[in-house]
Amino acid sequence: MKKAMLAFAGSAMLILGACGGGGEDEAGDSGADNGGGNGGGKSYDAEAAQESYDSNCLQCHGENLEGQVGPELSGNDLSKDEVLSMIQNGGKGMQANIIEGEEAENVAAWIADQ
Repeated sequence: MKKAMLAFAGSAMLILGACGGGGEDEAGDSGADNGGGNGGGKSYDAEAAQESYDSNCLQCHGENLEGQVGPELSGNDLSKDEVLSMIQNGGKGMQANIIEGEEAENVAAWIADQ
């Protein structure tokens, strides 16, 4: 039942996120709700990052990045580049390139800010 509810909630977030859009192309991809990111003045799309995380990372790293099968991701002072490298190269039981491209960069920036 819990898995079905989680799947439903994830699907609903994905659908609502796809319908919400707009405004991203104006004045630098507005990630204002994310706390500013972690260095370099670059922003990220927190909602899209959370959706990607929920779909691809949550199973191993936990709902609150607390770690389960995979290591804890919150409070580790990981840089975006460190997180992105792990996403791209894998290691320690993690498959490489679970997510790729801009999606991987967005999730890496979001995790680095947690």
